Formats: sequence, C-alpha cells, structure tokens
Amino acid sequence: MAHTVPHPLALLGGLALAIIILVDAFEAIILPRRVTRKIRVTRLFFRTTWAFWKFVVGKIPSRKTREALLGGYGPCSLLLLIAIWALGLVLSFGMMQYGAGSSIEVHQPGQPSFAMDVYLSATTFFTLGMGDVVPRVPLARFLLVAEAGLGYGFLAVIVGYLPFIYSSFSRREVNISLLDARAGTPPTAGELLRRYSYPQGQNALRDLLAEWELWCAELMESHLSYPVLAYFRSQHDNQSWIASLTAILDACALVKTGIEGACERQAELTFAIARHAVVDLSQVFSTAPRAPATDRLDAVELRQLRDTLAAHGMKLHDSEEADRQLLKLRSMYEPFVYSLAMYLGQTLPPWIPQKKGKDNWQTTAWARQSGLLEKVDKKDGTPVIVDEHF
Repeated sequence: MAHTVPHPLALLGGLALAIIILVDAFEAIILPRRVTRKIRVTRLFFRTTWAFWKFVVGKIPSRKTREALLGGYGPCSLLLLIAIWALGLVLSFGMMQYGAGSSIEVHQPGQPSFAMDVYLSATTFFTLGMGDVVPRVPLARFLLVAEAGLGYGFLAVIVGYLPFIYSSFSRREVNISLLDARAGTPPTAGELLRRYSYPQGQNALRDLLAEWELWCAELMESHLSYPVLAYFRSQHDNQSWIASLTAILDACALVKTGIEGACERQAELTFAIARHAVVDLSQVFSTAPRAPATDRLDAVELRQLRDTLAAHGMKLHDSEEADRQLLKLRSMYEPFVYSLAMYLGQTLPPWIPQKKGKDNWQTTAWARQSGLLEKVDKKDGTPVIVDEHF
C-alpha cells in the first residue's frame, strides 16, 4: 500500500521555510551583487537587532563602554545570523518529516513525534549520525539524505564565508590606519592638505588620492555584497571608515575648487568613486539623505582653513565663486555620509582639527620607556608617551 502524506500542510510549510532560508543565505553569502528586494530575512534581522542593540547601548553613560559594545555587534550578529539559518533549516526538515507522518523508528525510549522529528533533523543536519532514530519509508529517507547533503554544503560555505569577511575587513582597515599619520586623528581634510604642503607634496598627494580611489571601489564592492561589514568598527574608537571616507571627500572637494596646480584630475576621479560608494551604501541601508544638524564648515572655519594652508604655502581660491562650487560639491555627499553615520552610530570628522592633539601612533598607555617622554593628557589624566624628537 502506497504511503500517503498525513500532514501535507506541515510538509509544504517546511519546504517553504527551507526555500526561504536557502534563498536568503544564497543572496547573503554567494550572490556577488546587491539584492534590491526589500523583504528579506537578513535585512529584517539586521534592522531589528541593530536598532535594539543601538538603543540599549545608547543608555550606557560611559563612551568607552558604548564603543566596545557597538564594536561587538558586527561579529556577534554575523554568528547569530548563521545560527538562525541553521536552526531554521533544522526546523524546516523537522516539519517535513512530521508532514510525512513521522515515519521513523525510534531505538530509544519514546514514540515518534514532532519533537523526535526535529531531533532527527538536527542530528542529520549537523552530521552527528547518532543512529538512534532512523526513517522507515522512502520519503523520510529522501528527506534525510537531502538534509545530510545540505548540512555538509552549508558548513562548507560558512567555513569559506567567515575568512573572506574578515579579510575584507582587514583590507579596509589598512588604509584607515595609514591615514592616521597623514591626516591626523580623527582625519580631517585641512590637516591632510597641511601635511602635504611641503615641496613636491602635490605628487605624493596625487598618489594618496589614487590609492583611496581604489580603496573606495573595493569598499563599494565588498560592502554592497556583504553589508554586515559596515557594522564592523575600526580598531580605535577615534577612527572609522565613514570618517576616513568623509575626510577624503572633503579633501577632494577642496582640491577641485580651491587649489591651483594641484592634482585636480585625480581629485575628480577619487571624488566620483567615493561619492558613488556613499550613495549606493545609503540605498542598501535605506538611509535617506539629510543635511547635517550643524554646518561642518562655516565661514569662520573656512577662513581659518585658508589662513592655515596659506601659512604653509598652499593657497586656496578665495572668491564667492569658489565658495559656491565648494558648497555644491559638499551638498553632493554630506547628506549621505551624515545619514549613514547617524544610522551606524558614528560621527563625521571636522574639516580642521578642533584642537591640537596627537595621532594614535604618538600615544600609548604605558609608562616611561627608553627614548620616549611621558606626558599626561590634560583631558582625562591618562599618561601618554610622546617622541620628543618628532
């Protein structure tokens, strides 16, 4: 007598759940392009968990603790998402086994039930092979073999996925770390141009902007394909990929509109790909552009920026037309980077350093060391080590 399906709705429901999870995992891990569909398990997961986590962490008064907890969200959310996919697949095959009539033979105390079907699914998916519960009919055996193969494939994909994510994160952070000695901490366009105002500095600035053109292209490709990378924060609390990207955009805008004989063409190319990256990432996270709450470069700061650069031999154009062009360029990217920064709990850098400080490479929490001079940070009393010959 042919075997019938006692619970067809449970079978179809389990099949539908498995398809949803597999499609979602395929789009998130394997598909190398942005998915525009709004209703996705991954999108819903990150939006809800990030909003909840940011709200809870925002209640903590200590900034250092907040940054540490926000920095842990990226890796933890990635592991949690993988766990949700795995548990969802286990549940889906358990539902299909139940829909097939729980046609299993139990070699231990207990009777066939939905809980036993889920147990069989879990031991099969995670390749445990306990052997205490076995299928008795062809449909149940087929589901068991299909889940075993899927479990092997799922684990293999995850093993390859995690190293790629972390290698992409490491590549992103290299240029951010290098920018520390070139543009200050946090990086600012004014400090970047000031440090490149030495003779032949324009050639070095051209090379730097070329490197950041490539960095922006890699950022766009990696973060569009794997948006979880955007939640991974930098090693230092005063650095971030958004702040670094904004500082480069600021510097390109100044070079394009205000400096004669500089690397205008390279600045145009870097500005184009950087602006492309922030606009596309805004679409991924559905962060509508909005103007910053306060003007990042008012008339007083712009005058201070001009005077500082002129004192170092780099003169900016000083005219109403130059101001209008600069304002137009700023309007092309500032609303996007500001909206992204607010969503990710980051801050945008100023155009010029707010006060004289030390770069990250100049500071350490250790006490006096050979050849270095210990000084005390007036803000919080933390001892810092400064090379007195710098």
